[in-house]
Amino acid sequence: MLPKELTKDIGTRLKSITGQVDSLIRMLDEDQDPEKILIQFKAAQKGLDKARYLLLDEVYRKALALKIVETVEACPGNCGNEDKIEFLRKQFPELELKDLTEKMRAWRFGGTLNL
Repeated sequence: MLPKELTKDIGTRLKSITGQVDSLIRMLDEDQDPEKILIQFKAAQKGLDKARYLLLDEVYRKALALKIVETVEACPGNCGNEDKIEFLRKQFPELELKDLTEKMRAWRFGGTLNL
């Protein structure tokens, strides 16, 4: 389940993008300047990318947070990975989406959280 605030934010962004797409269609029908049309395409794409990023960030952060909790519980202080786990716990709020996806991909395919 996604947080209501996130779904509201993404929904608002998608409504804005819908307006931009409608504007693109109008611009094409009115045979407007191709440069202006390209600018509108870029704006719509940027909005769509941001909405997608928000969703991915939520999904990957939540999955990684759960995996960190699972890893910490499996290592009560004597598993040899305490330093790596603590480092990841401290870095977690600062991780970029790219880093999150790489860590989650490694976890999914390797079966363990790649600390």
